[in-house]
Amino acid sequence: MNKIFKYLKPYTGKVILVIVLVFFESIFQLVLPKMMAQIVDVGIVNGDMGYILRQGGLMLGASLLEIAMVLISAYFAAKVAMDVGGDMREASFNKVTDFSLYEVDKLGSASLITRITNDVLQVQNVVFILLRMVLLAPVMCVGGIIMTLMTDIYLSRILILSLPLLVLVIAFTAKKAIPLFTTMQVKVDDMNKVIREKLVGLRIIRAFNKNDYEQRRFEEKNRDLTRVSIKVQLIMASLLPVIMLIMNMSSVGIVYMSSYRINTFSMQVGTITAFIEYVTLILMSLTMMAMIFVMLPRAIVCAKRVDEIITTDIAIKDNGKHVPVKDGEITFNNVSARYYGSDNDAITGISFTAKKGEITAIVGGTGSGKSTILNMIMRFYEANSGEILIDGNPIKDIDMSQLRSNIGYAPQKAVLFSGTIGSNVGFRGASEEQILSAVKTAEASSILEQSDEGLNSPVAQGGTNFSGGQKQRLCIARAIAVPCKIYLFDDCFSALDYKTDAMVRKNLRPIFKDAVVIIVAQRISTVKDADNIIMLDDGEIIGSGTHGELLKNCDAYREIAESQSAMGGDINEKE
Repeated sequence: MNKIFKYLKPYTGKVILVIVLVFFESIFQLVLPKMMAQIVDVGIVNGDMGYILRQGGLMLGASLLEIAMVLISAYFAAKVAMDVGGDMREASFNKVTDFSLYEVDKLGSASLITRITNDVLQVQNVVFILLRMVLLAPVMCVGGIIMTLMTDIYLSRILILSLPLLVLVIAFTAKKAIPLFTTMQVKVDDMNKVIREKLVGLRIIRAFNKNDYEQRRFEEKNRDLTRVSIKVQLIMASLLPVIMLIMNMSSVGIVYMSSYRINTFSMQVGTITAFIEYVTLILMSLTMMAMIFVMLPRAIVCAKRVDEIITTDIAIKDNGKHVPVKDGEITFNNVSARYYGSDNDAITGISFTAKKGEITAIVGGTGSGKSTILNMIMRFYEANSGEILIDGNPIKDIDMSQLRSNIGYAPQKAVLFSGTIGSNVGFRGASEEQILSAVKTAEASSILEQSDEGLNSPVAQGGTNFSGGQKQRLCIARAIAVPCKIYLFDDCFSALDYKTDAMVRKNLRPIFKDAVVIIVAQRISTVKDADNIIMLDDGEIIGSGTHGELLKNCDAYREIAESQSAMGGDINEKE
């Protein structure tokens, strides 16, 4: 519950206003039955039309005031609930943007999306209900009991039977429903995970004709969620009829017990009417409290899940030393690292130095740890052992914002954001002149020429309106649009034909001469001009040196080179 209350603190004034309005709203609701009883017992019985009109006018005024309070309190309750939801979403999103990939892997991207959207919405809805009912229900319940005792102590005995019975029904329902609400959130996570995988891997699924398989996966998760949801809804649906039965039986009991007293003229009809109204208010207030008790645990679970994001201790963070990046020279000293949930290291005992003005290339088979090295340079992951140095200083002593602002990165999987070509290439605040120069260097000018809009040419979400090669060239342009001291190219030339690949690398040479450059590639032709080539196998360095040296001294490198040469690649001569 504290998880929810801490988000209400900034809105204490509005919360107090809602509580005051709800309190007076409940008072008016308790007064109205008494006024109606007086109209019946005094005005109607005595035929006093003036009294009826006066009392009716007072009831009308009280009702209008109650309506005004309901509207105002509902408005501010809704505003507080929306603000709380907005704060939780903003805090969660901001925290996720600071996550390292370790935290993302740990919590899961599908779960993070569910928590920031669905879970926050659940909390938001319950905050509104709490503000409207958490005071209204108890005041109406206690006030109704007091008014029934003041109206007729004899009839109040009916509450001795109905109230405990209603409490037992509510307790039983809450005991059954609360664990299921917790299970529901896990099921929602599972289903969202399948949906996300389906959407992200849609092309692969269709290419391998696995639509039926994925449909079965979704149906299985959907059935699990449906089964739990139906079970919860059946329990909740059965609550209202049982409550109505208890309320109606109480009303019947009141009428039955009061009929004898009316015959003996010891009780008036208006008193019965008021008493039934008060008993109804009492039972309805208990029903509202039941709904709160049933919905609150689910909201608490959701709040904990959201709070888990916000309070997650980030594994990779700045230590406050603020060491500047000078030349950007990168040194790995016996570095080992592993991914979350893995029992084996992704890289083991990696040692090398990437110097300014030199090109360091990393080659190796799939899963050999090439991309892992680049991720560690950007501090997406932390080393389990060993040390990474930038200009001879531990990478942990450099602010991540400063480190990354000095890195130009082209990812293995080309990622473009919805917007325009200009907004994507100039993502880091590049000027139009820098954007055009970068586009030209990356041999992407033809993309601009295909549209009359130039840099304002639209980019669909994920860059789906471009081919793989076009997206990679735009990503390369984005990496070099703003001058950096370190350039990391993670197999971003793979979708380019050999001619375009060679032209892009030729255009990049003037940029590379004053920077530290690391290129991850599968093609030997892409890296053969590098000053130092590192050959990885199963996360370990099995060879390093120039292209010629590795052809002589590294069997694995020579096998890759010969296999690519057989397919038409040139591995012997430099460009």
